[in-house]
Amino acid sequence: MSRGTLGLTVLEVGADGVGVITIIHPPVNSLSFDVFNSLKESFEEALRRDDVKAIVVTGANGRFSGGFDISVFGKIQGGTVRPKRGYVAIEMLTDTLEAARKPSVAAIDGLALGGGLEVAMVCHARISTPNAQLGQPELQLGVIPGFGGTQRLPRLVGLTKGLEMILTSKPVKGEEACSLGLVDAVVSSNELLNTARQWALDILEGRRPWVASLYKTDKIEPLGEAREIFNFARSQTKKRAPDLEHPLVCIDVIEEGIVSGPRAGLWKEAEAFEHLVLSDTAKSLIHVFYAQRGTSKVPGVTDRGLVPRRVKKVAILGGGLMGSGIATALVLSNYPVILKEVNEKFLDAGVNRVKANLQSRVRKGQMTQEKFEKTLSLLKGVLDYESFRDVDLVIEAVIENVSLKQQIFADLEKYCAPHCILASNTSTIDLNLIGERTRSQDRIVGAHFFSPAHVMPLLEIVRTKQTSPQVIVDLLDIGKKIKKTPVVVGNCTGFAVNRMFFPYTQAALLLVEHGVDVYQIDRAVVKFGMPMGPFRLCDLVGFGVAAATGMQFIENFPERTYKSLIIPLMQEDKRAGETTRKGFYVYDDKRKARPDPELKNYIEKARSISGVNIDPKLVKLPMKDIIEMVFFPVVNEACRVLDEGIAVKAADLDISAIMGMGFPPYRGGIMFWADSLGSKYIYSRLEEWSKSYGEFFKPCSYLAARAAKDIPLSVPMELVKSRL
Repeated sequence: MSRGTLGLTVLEVGADGVGVITIIHPPVNSLSFDVFNSLKESFEEALRRDDVKAIVVTGANGRFSGGFDISVFGKIQGGTVRPKRGYVAIEMLTDTLEAARKPSVAAIDGLALGGGLEVAMVCHARISTPNAQLGQPELQLGVIPGFGGTQRLPRLVGLTKGLEMILTSKPVKGEEACSLGLVDAVVSSNELLNTARQWALDILEGRRPWVASLYKTDKIEPLGEAREIFNFARSQTKKRAPDLEHPLVCIDVIEEGIVSGPRAGLWKEAEAFEHLVLSDTAKSLIHVFYAQRGTSKVPGVTDRGLVPRRVKKVAILGGGLMGSGIATALVLSNYPVILKEVNEKFLDAGVNRVKANLQSRVRKGQMTQEKFEKTLSLLKGVLDYESFRDVDLVIEAVIENVSLKQQIFADLEKYCAPHCILASNTSTIDLNLIGERTRSQDRIVGAHFFSPAHVMPLLEIVRTKQTSPQVIVDLLDIGKKIKKTPVVVGNCTGFAVNRMFFPYTQAALLLVEHGVDVYQIDRAVVKFGMPMGPFRLCDLVGFGVAAATGMQFIENFPERTYKSLIIPLMQEDKRAGETTRKGFYVYDDKRKARPDPELKNYIEKARSISGVNIDPKLVKLPMKDIIEMVFFPVVNEACRVLDEGIAVKAADLDISAIMGMGFPPYRGGIMFWADSLGSKYIYSRLEEWSKSYGEFFKPCSYLAARAAKDIPLSVPMELVKSRL
C-alpha cells in the first residue's frame, strides 16, 4: 500500500495471531483523512482474516499519534473540505473499531494527543510507556475533541479529571495516566509491543476485561452530583475565559452524554465541532499555531544549511531581576552558567534570586529537592572576567545605560574566545551603539528576554546588518532548548515588541487627558482580553522604566510621541508604581490594587500645564472606541515595523504581541486582528482622530497604501506588488 506522504497504516500479522496496525505519517503520525481511511481498511482486513485473532494499534518511530492533521482545519475553513467528514470518523471509530468482534489494544509511546488519544480510547485496552504524553489539547485551537473524546475520556478517568484535562489542554504522562485509569499498564519501550500483543490475547481468552470505553459508567457520579460538577466547571471557565464560547460548549457536550447517553453525546459533539471549527476563535488560534511554528524560519538564515554550534557554557553579566531570570531559564535546561556581578553584595543577591526561583518550583511540586540541588550546582558566581575565557555565549543584562554597555562589550572582546557570541538583553538601545567600541560586530546580537525571564515564553533575537547568520542559527537553537519561542527581528529603537507597543500607553494617556477615566480604560482593555490594562501595567513595571523607555521614543520618534505630564507629576510626589504602593492605583500589604481618588489631582494639573481641554465626545466613550483608540496606534506602528523590514513577516508580530505583551491569542495577534477589521476601516479612523488630536494618530504610508487598495496589512510586499 503506497500513499506517498499523505499518511497510511500497515497491517502485519504475527505467528501469535495478533495483527499489528501501525500508523505512519511523519513526523508525529497525525491523523489525516487518508490515515483514517487507511486505518478503517486495515481494521476491516484484520476482522476479515481468519489468521488474525486480536489487534494492536501503534505508531511508527516511537510516536503513537500527535492528533488530527491541523491542515485539514484550514481546508474546512476555506470550504474545500466538508466538516461533516467528522461524523463519518466518529461512526468509523465507534462502529468499526470499538464494536469490533476482535479485541484491540493501543500500544502508546511518545505522543497520544487529540485525535491520537481518541483512537487509543476506542481500543479495548491501552498500554503506555512511562514518558508517553496523553491529552486532549483541542481547546487551544478553538475547537473541542471531535472523535468522541468528550464522551470517552470522562468515562475512563472520572468526570472531574476529564473536565480538567480537556478544559486546560494539559497532557498527563504514562505513570499518571495509569493511576487515573486512562491506560491499563506502563512498560518500557522495549517491552511495549510484546506486552500489548499478549494483553490483546488475554482479553480474547477472558483473562483480561473487554472494555468499551464509551459505555463505562463506574467512574461517573450520580446525576445530581454530576450536575454540580458541571455548574462548578462553568463558573470557573467563565472567570478564566469570559470571552470564549468553545470551553462552555465543550462542557455542554460532555453533560449531554451523561444526561442523554453517550451516543447522544457523540452526535452533539460532532454538531458542535462542525460549528466551532468555522468560528473566528478557531481561525485565530489555528493561525497562532502555525505562526508560532513559523518564527524559526528566517529567509537568508535558516535556509543556508547552517548547523547550530554546541553551546557548553554561558556567562551572564548582571544578577538583577532580568539576569537572574535568564540564569534560571538556562540552568533549568542544564546549561552551566557563570553569573558576574560588580561586588559580593550584588552577587549574593543575584544567586539568591536564582535560588528563590528554583525553590518556588520545589514548593509547587514541579521539582524534587534532589533536582533543585543538582540544578543550582550549575550556577557559579564570579566578580571578574577570568572564567569567561571558555564560555560560548555571554548575555549582558545590566541597566539601560549606553556608556556602561559599551564598556562591557569592549571588555568582553578582550576576555572571551573569538567564537563566543556576545549578546545584550537590552530592550530598547540600538545594538550598533552598544558595540561601537568593538571590532566584533559579526558576533554581537540581541537576546531580549521578557520579565520574568524564566517564565515569559518569548525570546526576541535582534540582528544587526553585521550579525553573522551562524550566530542567529545558534541562538534559535538555544531558544528552543530553553523552551522559548524565538522571533528574529531587525535592529532599531525598541526592536519589534517595545517598538510597536510604544504608542499603547501613550494613547491611553492621551485619552485620559482628554476626559476618559483611567480605570474605565483599564477595564475595557482587560475585557478585550489583555491580562491587565496599560495603567496597571505601568504600575507593575515601575514609572522609572516607563519614563526611560518613553525618553528613547521621544528622542527617536519625536513627531509621533504624545508627551503627557501625568507620570512625571506623580514621580515628583514619590509615586513610582507598585514598588512604592502608589501609582495609578494604590496597593495594600498583599499588593492588591484599588483605584485612588487622588489621581484626578495629577490629571487636572497635567491638563492645566499642557493646555489640554476635556473633549465632551470622549467623556463617556464606548468600550469599542476605547479599544480602537488604544490599539490602532499599535497597529499603525506595527505597519512601520513591517515596512522597515524590522520584522520578517506579519505573523512574527502576531506571536510577539501575544507572547511579549499578552495580546489575546484567541484574536490571532495584532496584525491578524487588524486584518479582521480591514485596513480601510483602521486608516479612516486614524485619519479622523489625527484631525482632532494631532500627529500621534496619523496613519503611516504603509497603512495608507494598503487601505487605498483595500489590501490586508499582513500580505507580504511581493504579493501586494503583484496585485497592484
